[in-house]
Amino acid sequence: MEAEMDEIIAGLKNATLEKSSEHALPLLKQISDSESNLCDKYDIKNDLLELLQLDNVSLQIQVARCIAEVAKTDNQRTKFSKEDVIRRLTELLQVPDNPKDNSTTKDATLELATQICRALGNICYANDDARNIIKELGADKHIFALLDYDVDTDDEDCDQFVRVRCGLISNYLLGSDEIAERAVELKLIEKLEKILTRCLANVDQHEELLLSILPPLSILTEQISDLYFAPSLNKTIAKILAKCTNPDIAESCLALLHYEAQNDDVKLLLAEEGLCETIYQLLEKYKTFANTDEARVLMKLACDLIVLILTGDKSMHYLYSTPLLKCMEDWLDSYDVELLTTGVLALGNFARTDSHCIHMVEKKIMHKLLSILAKNNGTEHQMTLQHALLSTLKNLVIPKPNKAAVIEAGLVEIILPMLEIHQAPVVFKLLGTLRMTVDGQEKLASELLQNEKLVKQLVHWSQTSEFTGVLGESLRLMAWLIKHAYRQKDSEQHTMDDTGLRKFVATEGAVASMVGMLASTHLVMQNEALIALSILTTIFHNKSATESNRLDELLIQAGVGAKIAEQITLNGESMTKELVENLQTFVKQLHSSSDALIAHLREHNIEELLKTIPSLVEYCTL
Repeated sequence: MEAEMDEIIAGLKNATLEKSSEHALPLLKQISDSESNLCDKYDIKNDLLELLQLDNVSLQIQVARCIAEVAKTDNQRTKFSKEDVIRRLTELLQVPDNPKDNSTTKDATLELATQICRALGNICYANDDARNIIKELGADKHIFALLDYDVDTDDEDCDQFVRVRCGLISNYLLGSDEIAERAVELKLIEKLEKILTRCLANVDQHEELLLSILPPLSILTEQISDLYFAPSLNKTIAKILAKCTNPDIAESCLALLHYEAQNDDVKLLLAEEGLCETIYQLLEKYKTFANTDEARVLMKLACDLIVLILTGDKSMHYLYSTPLLKCMEDWLDSYDVELLTTGVLALGNFARTDSHCIHMVEKKIMHKLLSILAKNNGTEHQMTLQHALLSTLKNLVIPKPNKAAVIEAGLVEIILPMLEIHQAPVVFKLLGTLRMTVDGQEKLASELLQNEKLVKQLVHWSQTSEFTGVLGESLRLMAWLIKHAYRQKDSEQHTMDDTGLRKFVATEGAVASMVGMLASTHLVMQNEALIALSILTTIFHNKSATESNRLDELLIQAGVGAKIAEQITLNGESMTKELVENLQTFVKQLHSSSDALIAHLREHNIEELLKTIPSLVEYCTL
């Protein structure tokens, strides 16, 4: 084969010298039809460039085809990444523009354009040198102008032109951000939109055209951050999605809209266009066919887009008054876990205002959610669904009017078994849901403090979790339990029931966790720790000397003096008035404690450090 190729290349060079189209044509065809790597060692760039200069369209077509084939290898691609070759190819790049041209002329012109697109597309593949030459020559104008040619996709030759035209554009755009930005300046998006709009008349008939036009738009969104299309284009893409039956087109449309919907204005636009309802109808229509990996990916992309659109405040409020709310509620009964999870997440996004939450609890949606969670609250169940359920229930339980109803419906009993789960995202939502639930619920807070398994687990997570969210929520939940249990009264004696607080202090590491919370980087958590510790010192210093001294020992062992000193040193300048006052109260309580604790505070120079807090100095000098 090599000897034969040597002979072909030699013949081509002779034909070039003779400027003989007749001799060159069969040799070019032989090179094009052979395996590309057979030509790798030869340097035929200058020969092919010479032949391109001859005024013979048939020859130019074969030369362009030959370049397209040999440029499939890295070595030849580099050889053809030269200004003279790229300049000549783009000079010849044109499409039929005269309606009076006869069919033969049109076919030849279109075939030449097709082969040049192939040649330039292969030269540009993963090749910044070639892309930059095109940009510097301004040849991208000629390339983008190809989109102005109105293609009849019923013609097989046109189908190939459609594919390679956008293949070239895609390979070119995959270069630098600068290239993509220049393409936007040259109105590439408007040209693509014009074609997409024309495709709306018959989406299925224009599948090939759509499959080639959508990728350049995707590349532009990847190359240029915060690139948002005109509303008209987003509407067109949404309409194509609604009409198409081709899964590849649907996936491209969904991916584009997913990117565009990062913008809240686009979320509202798509909501008003009825896109979420359209996706719901499509998924309901095709859900029984979603039994392959590819189909499941497409389903998830569609479901994610509904949820994303609902994350916008304006779009969420708009959609709350549409049939979508009932559609998402219906998906709570779905046997498909993707649809079920989407329904839960969508309802969680609707539950972002008190009025929506109260309405949803009144409609018993909360009972459906709890029923689903009760069947999916084990370590063997799907984490994504658990996370979604807890997120939604956390939102629903925030309004005060909802708390009693949700507690009565069994929320706490259903989620406590989930303490066995150690997936950080689920644990984070579990703790947050419990914290919102105990707000203002004194009896429940006292009961949970008496739950030894819960408190021990909270202490463990607060001291060992590598996930910052879990660590913080564990501490905050303990602080909130202490704060709300403090208000719990004994039903018979009408005095404070401190059973839960005493059990908390008796749990190993519990007091140390609260002391450690003083050094949190969040001022809110520091304040919550001060309130919780002040409550504990108030309760125990009114108890027997044995109990009081035991708490003092625990505080000393936890290094309360060092933590207060650290808190003042690192955060003194940014402390709020409330935080300073709570700190003063706590320190004052500690100074009325045992001699050992007082000595411990003196050792850490707490009194002097308090005087360095700027806001406290201001209060004193008023």
